[in-house]
Amino acid sequence: MSTETVDPRYLDLADWPSATAIEAMLEGQLAAVAAIKGQVGAIAAAADAAARRLGTTGRLIYAGAGTSGRVAVQDGVELFPTYNWPRDRLAFLMAGGTAALIESVEGAEDDPLAGRAAVADAAIGASDVVIGVAASGRTPYTLAVIDAAREAGALTIGVANNAGAALLTQAEHALLADTGSEVVAGSTRMKAGTAQKAVLNLLSTTIMLRLGLVHRGLMVNMRVSNRKLRARAERMVGAIAGVDGQAAARALDAAGEEIRQAVLVALGASAAEATALLAAHAGNLGAAMAAYRRSS
Repeated sequence: MSTETVDPRYLDLADWPSATAIEAMLEGQLAAVAAIKGQVGAIAAAADAAARRLGTTGRLIYAGAGTSGRVAVQDGVELFPTYNWPRDRLAFLMAGGTAALIESVEGAEDDPLAGRAAVADAAIGASDVVIGVAASGRTPYTLAVIDAAREAGALTIGVANNAGAALLTQAEHALLADTGSEVVAGSTRMKAGTAQKAVLNLLSTTIMLRLGLVHRGLMVNMRVSNRKLRARAERMVGAIAGVDGQAAARALDAAGEEIRQAVLVALGASAAEATALLAAHAGNLGAAMAAYRRSS
């Protein structure tokens, strides 16, 4: 595996001055992001397929072990505060369970039966999307999750850092981040992890775009959970609806701090009308606004 090989350029890394070592590691991080340039089309295809599969009820499910599993969880947990993605439509299958997020659980990644059991316990089905992440692309737990999820009818996406890896052939959508050897051999928390996170950022954000949770570059389904975000929400409503700050604040109050509904309320709809319009247009604010303007 390329991620496990020793790069002779860095054999004496520990003896280098810190600044020189950091420069070398930084170059590796930049190369890691550059390595996914050729995956743009594959990421787009996976995101489009995922958005279609998820619809209004499907779940996004992240699976992995060790560093890769933690990177996957990091991407997923941000979807709730950023896009108000429902908690009951998000799940994590981590080898060793949640305890493995903060400490190593020895042998957990080598247990395929646990992976299959996790899929069964989560009742994964045809409306779900399962994203498996593994630097090696051959982690038994993650492979078992992908196999079992696919058998259950779920859409499967594999993210790996080694070309030809089993994960990339077993998942319906293969996303390769070919980052090669690490500056510190085998330390996939470096280049491999950076590339994985970049791929997942692009994938999950594009899914949110396709599901209509972004309008004119704004996170219009953001969860309003503090004063800073309340102020941001008011600015969004004002900018999209073309109203002043006070009107935006009133609309947010009337809409229960739901930004998309508040935009429609600011345009003159009642809260009930706003909810119905969004439901009729699969949550797409632009389409709902157009429909309201046609009818008013």
